[in-house]
Amino acid sequence: MGSLWQSGSDLLLGVLNFFYGISHSYGVAIILLTILVRVLLYPLSHKQLVSMKKMQQIQPRLKTLQEKYKDDKQKLNQEVMKLYREYGVNPAAGCLPLLVQLPILILLFKVIMNYDFGEEFFLGISLKHSLLSLMSQALGVATAKAGVMTVISGIVSNPAGLLNFGLYGGTLILWLLIGFVTWFQQKITTTGAASEQMAFMGWFMPLFMMFICLSLPGGVLLYWGVSSLIGVVQQVWVQRRTSVEISQKPVLYKDKPRSAEKSKAESEEVSKDV
Repeated sequence: MGSLWQSGSDLLLGVLNFFYGISHSYGVAIILLTILVRVLLYPLSHKQLVSMKKMQQIQPRLKTLQEKYKDDKQKLNQEVMKLYREYGVNPAAGCLPLLVQLPILILLFKVIMNYDFGEEFFLGISLKHSLLSLMSQALGVATAKAGVMTVISGIVSNPAGLLNFGLYGGTLILWLLIGFVTWFQQKITTTGAASEQMAFMGWFMPLFMMFICLSLPGGVLLYWGVSSLIGVVQQVWVQRRTSVEISQKPVLYKDKPRSAEKSKAESEEVSKDV
């Protein structure tokens, strides 16, 4: 397993260096590598999203069945399976693709996390340093490892240091974008009447993600932001398409059936012409 993990890491690292050789920019290389991985994982992620959306669509009918057959578990299971077959839903289809995707995405995360990008900036984003580290530098706080309290104390002692926006501004904007994309993804995932638990996750997950990203290098934030943005676009597209497919009734005839009288009249006209 360790050799397989190392082989995957070496492969991604080779692709990253290949894209750098073409673009001469590590920022562009990270974006291209992220897009490539998302494209390769598209069939799996698409299957996962379609299954998730269909499960959301059948929730009202599923709850009705649970209420109707709450005292008959066997009948409930039979009706639930009929409902799954009617909509072509496989509950396991949403989990299996995710289990395949996660190791690859985690591997890509670790490759970028451990790569030495030097002091390169991309669109104002430092690929090597974290937002906390950059803000500490802007505030003139000398520390080996910056933390939240380091930045807060720096702001209190030297608020004018925040004017050095060029040093941390690009990373700050990307950090805020990741928080917004995470919030938006939670919002479109919990469509309809959300439970209190889902409503809680709707604002907790963005805040939690932003907290984690405070100490991550800018290169990782760039990967995470691009990957999340692609995921949201794909999710919106899949949800709209799946909603249309579910709402449409099956077409039994290519053309509208003709009445018997009309068909007979047309046959008589053809006979006269002949």
